[in-house]
Amino acid sequence: MDAKLAQLLREQVNHEFYSAYLYLKFSAYYGSVGLDGFENWYRVQAQEERDHAMMFYQYLMDNGEEIAFEAIKAPDVEIKDNSAPLSLAQAHEKFVTSLINNIYAAAAEAKDYRAMQFLDWFVKEQGEEEKNASDLIQKMKLFGGDSKGLYMLNSELKARTYTPASLNA
Repeated sequence: MDAKLAQLLREQVNHEFYSAYLYLKFSAYYGSVGLDGFENWYRVQAQEERDHAMMFYQYLMDNGEEIAFEAIKAPDVEIKDNSAPLSLAQAHEKFVTSLINNIYAAAAEAKDYRAMQFLDWFVKEQGEEEKNASDLIQKMKLFGGDSKGLYMLNSELKARTYTPASLNA
């Protein structure tokens, strides 16, 4: 495997684990303010991010590449209100999309078509992640200022269940 591509893939393992930390921070915030649906939504999101890290890990292992585990920094974000995690999540997902795009570009440059096929799943996933983040922001704008609306939105988010990620989906 191309050295640059392998390094970017190794780094992505750690980026995905950081994403899980970030979403656990959001989950804990929402739990502390009594929004258990939002807490659940971000806890499930954290589980998905751990899955993504393990998918990159497995791809590297399957291709005989070494894994490098770096320290995962604590999320350094300030949560001022109930809307802040939603905006922070949207910005973070856009950042992750840029990382995936950079890895894809490196795979294309190396003419590593198998890596490109592997990354196709993540390209699609990032489109879904950005849409989910935008949708949550829009729903909070529409319903978050009204206690009954916030209650209903919180109830909707409480229904989200964890489904393990799969490249075959």
